[in-house]
Amino acid sequence: MIVNPEIEKYLESLHRFNDPVLEKMERLAQKLNFPIVGRQVGMFLYILTKQKKPSLVVELGSGFGYSGYWFAKGLDRGLVALIDYKEENINKAKDFFKEAGIQNRALFFTGDAVEVARQFQDIDILFLDLEKSRYLEAVEKLKNNLSEDALIIADNVLWHGKVVDENPDKKTKAIKEFNEYMFRNFNSVILPIRDGVLLAMKKSI
Repeated sequence: MIVNPEIEKYLESLHRFNDPVLEKMERLAQKLNFPIVGRQVGMFLYILTKQKKPSLVVELGSGFGYSGYWFAKGLDRGLVALIDYKEENINKAKDFFKEAGIQNRALFFTGDAVEVARQFQDIDILFLDLEKSRYLEAVEKLKNNLSEDALIIADNVLWHGKVVDENPDKKTKAIKEFNEYMFRNFNSVILPIRDGVLLAMKKSI
């Protein structure tokens, strides 16, 4: 565990706001054992979005829209592009966004997330939650598609704590390589919430 389970429970207990659609998405995730960022990371994404006021958020690996939902709720203007390789997931996301009345804040795509994202320019927030072995590829292919003061956010960068293993497996090695690349080439920080969230921007120092 990255954070003591009792601390995790305490942090979760602090979130007492009601959002019927969000709660429905969380119940579905629990039923399907589907990984979602959870409310701690979700609120982090929401606050960043509120402060950043992006025109375009592009999300790679959207699942059925849980993290995209937090981005969309934080938008004062602009759009979030949700991309997932499974049409079933994207169709669920469309339904959730429509139920919440925020479908006009989103674009929905099915396909290879990195390749679909290459059509966009001036991306203000790039969110990575696709196959972990593709994180580095995604940044390398999309760095020229970012706006000048863009943020890059990546989930699962501590990978259940495996990043400190002496003999990491192939997937863990890919995540470590990504983390090291981001710290060399961007102003980066990793927040040890949930499974580790990386936040980065182009170097200014």
